[in-house]
Amino acid sequence: MKLDTEIHSHGPLDDGSALESLLTRVREYLPATKLGIIRDAYAFAAQAHEGQLRRSGEPFLEHPLHTAMTVTELWMDAATVAAALLHDVPEDCAVPMAEIEARFGKEVARLVDGTTKLGRISFAVGEESVARSSEEQAANLRKMLVAMAQDIRVVIIKLADRLHNLQTLEAMPADKRRLIAQETMDIYAPLAHRLGMWRTKWALEDLAFRHLNPDTYHRIARLLSARRASRERYIEEAGALLVRELKAANIEAEVTGRPKHIYSIYTKMEKYAAIGKDFSEIYDLHALRILVNNIPDCYTALGVVHNLWRPIPGQFDDYIANSKENMYQSIHTTVIGIGGRPLEVQIRTYDMHHIAEYGVAAHWRYKEGGKGDVRFEEKLAWLRQLLEWHKEVSGAEEFMESVKTDLFPDQVFVFTPKGEIKDLPTGSTPIDFAYLIHTDLGNKCIGAKVNGRLVSLNYQLQHGDAVEILTTKGARGPSRDWLNLNLGYVKTSHARSKIRQWFKRQERSDNIQHGKEMLEKELKRLGLSVSEEEVAHLFKHDKVGDFLAALGCGEITIHQVSSRLVAQEEPPAPTTGTPSLPRTPSIQVLGVGDLLTQMARCCNPVPGDDIIGYITRTRGVTVHRKNCVNVVRETERERLVPVSWGRDVNVYPVAIQIEAWDRVGLVRDVSTTISDDKVNIASISARENGDRTMTIHLTVETTGLAQLSRVMSRLEGVKGILSVNRRVEGAK
Repeated sequence: MKLDTEIHSHGPLDDGSALESLLTRVREYLPATKLGIIRDAYAFAAQAHEGQLRRSGEPFLEHPLHTAMTVTELWMDAATVAAALLHDVPEDCAVPMAEIEARFGKEVARLVDGTTKLGRISFAVGEESVARSSEEQAANLRKMLVAMAQDIRVVIIKLADRLHNLQTLEAMPADKRRLIAQETMDIYAPLAHRLGMWRTKWALEDLAFRHLNPDTYHRIARLLSARRASRERYIEEAGALLVRELKAANIEAEVTGRPKHIYSIYTKMEKYAAIGKDFSEIYDLHALRILVNNIPDCYTALGVVHNLWRPIPGQFDDYIANSKENMYQSIHTTVIGIGGRPLEVQIRTYDMHHIAEYGVAAHWRYKEGGKGDVRFEEKLAWLRQLLEWHKEVSGAEEFMESVKTDLFPDQVFVFTPKGEIKDLPTGSTPIDFAYLIHTDLGNKCIGAKVNGRLVSLNYQLQHGDAVEILTTKGARGPSRDWLNLNLGYVKTSHARSKIRQWFKRQERSDNIQHGKEMLEKELKRLGLSVSEEEVAHLFKHDKVGDFLAALGCGEITIHQVSSRLVAQEEPPAPTTGTPSLPRTPSIQVLGVGDLLTQMARCCNPVPGDDIIGYITRTRGVTVHRKNCVNVVRETERERLVPVSWGRDVNVYPVAIQIEAWDRVGLVRDVSTTISDDKVNIASISARENGDRTMTIHLTVETTGLAQLSRVMSRLEGVKGILSVNRRVEGAK
């Protein structure tokens, strides 16, 4: 038994050992005839960077050398290793690209040039994103996509470059460290995930997390370290037992313990806290990986595992039958292992393991080995498709939104009526599915069946759902409500782009009129007095007609309008004569944000006390001091949840008037919709109007216009509601 290896930080390498260490690693997978260009590239880089020092004080050559070492761990070809050694030469040593091409050929020069250009791209994150225009951010993302499409090796070098920069980030100022770490977490780690490069992804995430949240990072590291000995003993014992059972079944297999990645454990801790569980209950703290020779052995090994230990319901995924879009294949199952401890087991072939670890980089292993990776173009088909879709996207904000949605999605696998498997981002709806199949199917969609049952069009698809789209024969077209982000009808940018295109094809005059109606309705709903010219100016439209046409056809969404208005108006002015209300000291419950809670009267906790939450049957979460006698005596311990003091937040009372058709359950549905957004209702009253309609007056406590707009949008989706507006003080 052994723990799997992972990408690691290489120590300083002196001039005598540096080149030989690199070549030794390259010899493991490349023939000797490929070493010459790497020797030449190292010598040229050493001469060009001579005398240059990094901020940390080490020779500058250390950086391209470590970048090249990481590239060799990915088993990349000789041209990529040479380009990794040379990637900083043009920018930092003023060496013309023509000289690199003359010395090393067009292929290496193209990789160096692409990496140099990619290195100039900076993706705005955090506060910096406010100062940087959407157009500039979108242009940078376009450059990265194009670089990936032209030669994916450019991005692989960039990921290796970023990995070493993170390993030596301590030399940078604190604000710069956070900026680089956040950019890594937002862009580069998800990119490594999308390319299937799991080792690189985990290394980037752990290093970035260490700088973004050092206290939590070190706390988890200490927890892992404290339990390492017992965990390794457990893995040794469970692994040895499993090896014996596999041998008895005549399966040749290698069983290893999986390494622990701090950021992935952190995300699991957050999820587990949300359901009242703690660190010790995370399923894959104890994990084994089985590597076998072929796919039939994978399923035979699965049978051995399930015969040996009882599987946990709901903890099984078959990514061999339903492989992920980033090429990942494996069987995951979690069982009750020795001593009743949860044990996660992954089962895959050796080839699957190599692809899982190295993703698209695995292509060059096969290429150099002479076997040829005929599926390589298929593996990058998502990128080609993404670029094709984005040719249809014009606005910078729309492009940014689409890249973030489509480049870095989690996936859900669903079935067509014919049994074909389709994958979509998690959170996708039947409308997204319809547009994925065909644009006309989406435009004619009027309903959907999932697993034979009618569902709403904003139903979120789940793994294994069988989806059937119901259509109209006429030219009904999509609904503009589908573009309202608050209503949750559409997840993917592809579907949203197709819907916008449909509306763009309608008459301009109709779009202007509809845009005018939408704007008037939103301004009335929010109780704002803003002219059309002012709103058009916020979106950099000189002509009001152009702005209204863009709004009417969906190129600009009403959600974007309300967001811009919120930015202008915040902090919101409360209803006249009603001051903001200091909220009860806010409580962070289960790691999911500020929730409305109540303080226990038995112990009256105040900010600074050690506290714990108790889930009541009818009144939400009651907050007690940890030493409260009622907590100490509580027998149903599963109802106790971790809580902590949060930020104090001012909330503003806002009066809302709802006109609706009278029906049973209307007030219940209204209150449920509001509470689902974690907004408190201060008062509510209803009046029948005598014409089968009713008027509901309510006061809600909101944190600002953004939350108010979201709540009102969701209320408009409640069955029977005719209008939702802010109520002017004194209105009857």
